[in-house]
Amino acid sequence: MKNSHKMPSVKYIFVTGGVASSLGKGIISSSIGKLLQSRGYKVTIQKLDPYINIDPGTLNPYEHGECFVTQDGAETDLDLGHYERFLDVPTSHANSVTTGKVYQEVISKERRGDYLGKTVQVIPHITDEIKRRILLLGNRNKVNVVIIEIGGTVGDIESLPYIEVVRQLRYELGAGQVAVVHLTLVPYLSAAGELKTKPTQHSVKMLLEEGVQPDVLVLRTEKKLSEDIRRKVALFCNVDKESVVESVDVFTIYEVPLKMLEQKLDETLLKKLNLEPDTQPQLDDWREFVNKLHHPEKTVSIALVGKYVELPDAYKSIVESFVHAGVSNNCKVNVSRIHAAGLTETNIAEKLKGFQGIMVAPGFGERGFSGKILAAQYARENNIPFFGVCLGMQVAVVEFARNVLGLKDAHSTEMEHATQHPVIDLMEQQKGITEKGGTMRLGAYPCRLKKGSKAQTTYGREEILERHRHRYEFNNHYLNDFEQAGMKASGFNPETGLVEIIEIPSHRWYIGTQFHPEYSSTVLHPHPLFVGFVKAALNSEQ
Repeated sequence: MKNSHKMPSVKYIFVTGGVASSLGKGIISSSIGKLLQSRGYKVTIQKLDPYINIDPGTLNPYEHGECFVTQDGAETDLDLGHYERFLDVPTSHANSVTTGKVYQEVISKERRGDYLGKTVQVIPHITDEIKRRILLLGNRNKVNVVIIEIGGTVGDIESLPYIEVVRQLRYELGAGQVAVVHLTLVPYLSAAGELKTKPTQHSVKMLLEEGVQPDVLVLRTEKKLSEDIRRKVALFCNVDKESVVESVDVFTIYEVPLKMLEQKLDETLLKKLNLEPDTQPQLDDWREFVNKLHHPEKTVSIALVGKYVELPDAYKSIVESFVHAGVSNNCKVNVSRIHAAGLTETNIAEKLKGFQGIMVAPGFGERGFSGKILAAQYARENNIPFFGVCLGMQVAVVEFARNVLGLKDAHSTEMEHATQHPVIDLMEQQKGITEKGGTMRLGAYPCRLKKGSKAQTTYGREEILERHRHRYEFNNHYLNDFEQAGMKASGFNPETGLVEIIEIPSHRWYIGTQFHPEYSSTVLHPHPLFVGFVKAALNSEQ
């Protein structure tokens, strides 16, 4: 596996987790990437997920949180959203690897006879396929560093092949090519008034048993670590004291890169990888963003009407897009999650009272649909800024058809197959499809905006590219009726005529999009529709 003399060899940083899940491996991976990127290195991040699903596209959000979608149409783990928001670089199919994908590929090769009759085993066949995907990403993307986040925690049966890959690559690529960052928890026992390092020691011991010595330990903690604790952890875990980094709870995830910079995590990793930290990090824009986040000039209240409101990660990209848009408008956006299933005609005014903007979230299925209809109607009739995404746009269309066009039984055929007025209908390309996984209209498609429309003014251009995840679409058979009654189609797919954006020009700000703008909002490039929506909400009457 020798590298060309002309091309600098690609370095690999593996991020593993121990003690407990949900410690923030994705944020740490993104922060490391941001710091290296700020020093001029070209970086990409890959997620290795141990579950056997091919991708999270068929998983319930309650089970796995949001399903993120890349430009090339991959349904991925929500951590890829963090990678994009931090690095401002699009990810792809290749950035997301699952055990399901790996086994599917190996079994397909076995069926074709690629292994020449050999017994197919976890080692070397499964591990070779994982290594192939890791090395291919680094070489194809022409990057300096690939950061690989391994899902789950050390000790999980599902993670064993991935940890074995780390061991093999460290040996095969040689000294200075691979670094391992291990993220663990240092719990605080209030009864004893102490931080406990024993779980971290056990976690590192487990890694060592699998043949991997971590180079850096990042310790998640509620309290700051004393020098004694750092020294103790370094001694028992075979690392130098400078390689023990604390990750204390912070006000916002966007502070994490700056906290890691203070502790010179990037310098430590560069030295481990035999790279020279010869340039200072360029993070002025990032510092300014965090400073504005800490010191908003105003506040605005937005109601997010959805059906997965109990789970914080279900609408992760939307919530982060509001953070970006808030900073762009020098304000704090207070997002209140409203359960669509709890909205009725008798309580809608009370539940949505006082909000300066109403957003209807994306989703699938009938549960909460009537509540979303009521929210769209309330926003339309009371001139409250409204934003509907994917199903949210379709809800706005059905509501308008029923209450303005007078088509009382208007519906989406997703909810009511026999409706007489299918204003939202199954896309032609989706008819006859029976498998659920990866079969929706996925990924980035072009959209042409009508000159002078609210959408075109908000974007500041007429050609855009946005990401999709849907099976149903606006039924163009009804388009003329809608436009004559005051709801305009302001964005179209130039090839198919698919309605991508609807708006009501007479309304203060009423826009619905078939695509998902939240997937492409980043810290340094907040999405214009979110920025415009928050601005309209700020300007609306209290």
